[in-house]
Amino acid sequence: MSLSAASPQTAASRLLRADWFGPAAVLLATMAIAGALAPSFLSPLNIQVLLLAVAVNALIAFSQMIIIAIGQMNLSIGAIGGLAAITFAGLMDQFGVPAPLAALAALALGLGCGLLNGLFINWTGISAFVITLASLSIFKGINLGITRAEPFYGVADSVKSFGQALLIGPVPWLMVPTILAALGLWYVLSRLPIGRFILAVGGNSHAAELSGVSVGLTVTVAHAASGFLAALAGVLLVARLQIGQPTIGDDWLILSFAAPVIGGAVLSGGHVSVAATLFGTAIVAVITQLLVLFNFDPFLVQIVLGAMILAAVGLNRLREARLARALKGGAR
Repeated sequence: MSLSAASPQTAASRLLRADWFGPAAVLLATMAIAGALAPSFLSPLNIQVLLLAVAVNALIAFSQMIIIAIGQMNLSIGAIGGLAAITFAGLMDQFGVPAPLAALAALALGLGCGLLNGLFINWTGISAFVITLASLSIFKGINLGITRAEPFYGVADSVKSFGQALLIGPVPWLMVPTILAALGLWYVLSRLPIGRFILAVGGNSHAAELSGVSVGLTVTVAHAASGFLAALAGVLLVARLQIGQPTIGDDWLILSFAAPVIGGAVLSGGHVSVAATLFGTAIVAVITQLLVLFNFDPFLVQIVLGAMILAAVGLNRLREARLARALKGGAR
């Protein structure tokens, strides 16, 4: 077979094996079916609503994805995002702080909360599940203590405008920070040493330590990045809702796991995909929007999300088993 004939086959084979190809194909198929069943689904207004959801939800998913990469989980993502959101809105409402400074303070707070999670995990040796479960309660308690469960309404007009402004066609400006975060995460995980360290720790922390990787520092950096991304999601959600709700973040936990798992993330760590997670977020948003469009019970969304997580985990385990058998067969 000539090189010119083999090259297209090789390229097609690489494309089919790419982590993002499966979720992308599912997304296109789902949108095509949705457009056929309900033509209004592909209207500019509905696409705008869909992208507004993806803009925030993708950041929530990235926040969990970076922790899954090191083989841990962060249960406090919603609490961090909620605390950052009410800090952002509260600084503008109560103290008249300019929106850019309030946003920087909220992002710094999220970074600090994530850093505290990482430091406590390293200092105590207690699992991330327990530490982040405790910090979830602490951060949520601070949130309610500050707000007294009352929203902050005094969001700056510039923030409200940003939350509703369109970049081009139905694409909202809110997508810009999300795309920049996705590109930054991809670059870190695929091009920088710290990204390779994160995946190495998730793959085998003991082997990574023997190779000279500082496991404690890597875990701390991952949790700090997680807190920052959760805070950014909270800030964008304030811009989208135009209000600082103390309930922001309460329903993030299932979503934060759903999109990375649908995107093929290995829960034991060592393998994640930014592009596949982004497509996974879009799949969840499309299905959620479809349920709303066809007037299904809102509580059904949670059932569907749970079923999607189970299906994705099952498919991932099947793929891992096939890969293990292939490697075992090749070693003989």
